Amino acid sequence: MLTDAIIVGRLPPGAKVAEAAIARELGVSRAPVREAGRLLESQGLLVAIPSRGFFVRTHAPEEIDDLYDLRICIEKHAAALTAQRLTPEGRAALRRQLDVLYETAAINDPARQVEEDYRFHRLICEMSGNRRLLKLFDDLASELRIVIGLIGRLYDDPHRIAETHEPLLAAIESGDIARIHGSVEYHLGDAWRGVSNLVRTLPPKQP
Repeated sequence: MLTDAIIVGRLPPGAKVAEAAIARELGVSRAPVREAGRLLESQGLLVAIPSRGFFVRTHAPEEIDDLYDLRICIEKHAAALTAQRLTPEGRAALRRQLDVLYETAAINDPARQVEEDYRFHRLICEMSGNRRLLKLFDDLASELRIVIGLIGRLYDDPHRIAETHEPLLAAIESGDIARIHGSVEYHLGDAWRGVSNLVRTLPPKQP
């Protein structure tokens, strides 16, 4: 519940996690809420302020730049490897995941759409066959989910999020490495610019 609230912006960057209110809402004691807070802190979603509690992590523009710079490097290589290894079954799996993105847009579930968007990109890394590359992508998972959630705020129509993945899938299917690299750079670069601009409008400091 906390993860979904952070991803879709119900708990915006810098917001305090009200342990007592959440415990009452869930009908539990504060202990499991606090334990959830510690887990999300270890995943990079929350930060703990001594004597004040947990707060949603904020991202400086420079952190977004570092994250996307690394992400583009990872996914360009992953997409190229996936294209070289692509089978009819793999092509069908990527198409099914893209179809899920469209289906999720139709039911207007922002948290689910973030997860399915993330799964599309993870599937490309998984199909690359490079286990260390996949591990590196997974290590970025929590931050990527937050960033993908921010992307959702850039589109009035959630179907557009799904549509932006079509050229990327087409490039992988083509097997043209230059086209693949260009598509990844465009797809992630466009998101990078939008998220970077959005972050500059959010609260600039961590409590």
